[in-house]
Formats: sequence, C-alpha cells, structure tokens
Amino acid sequence: MKIVDANIILRYLLNDHDDLSAKAATIIENNKVLLPNEVVVEVVYVLEKVYRVKNDEICDTLLELFKYDNIDVNDIIG
Repeated sequence: MKIVDANIILRYLLNDHDDLSAKAATIIENNKVLLPNEVVVEVVYVLEKVYRVKNDEICDTLLELFKYDNIDVNDIIG
C-alpha cells in the first residue's frame, strides 16, 4: 500500500502538469493507496484557497475519488 501526499492528489485532480500529473495517475490508478485525513484537509485547503475551487465542487470531486476501490481514506469512510 502506498501512502499519498497532497501533491499527488492535487496533480491527479487538477491534471495541470504533463509529467507530474501522469506520474500521479500511475500511482493512484495502479496501487492500493492510503489517503490520510491530514492529506484530505490539505487538498481541500489548497483547492479552496489557492485554486479558488468552490466548496461544492471540491466535495463532489473528493467523494468520487473516495469511491475508488483501491483508495482507503483513513477514518472517513467505513
């Protein structure tokens, strides 16, 4: 299992850097992944404050990500 940080999740969600986004996709899509609560908080903060993404869009996007069978979200989904 790989523990991912906010940079990997952000590159995956934003798809804003050719090389890094592709590497993030490879990690997320081809491994069992642990997404700690602290990383989720950081991702929300960066999306909201830096990228000015609306809260409802952040929520919808993360809820879709949490549905991936290979992603374990620490203490969020039982």
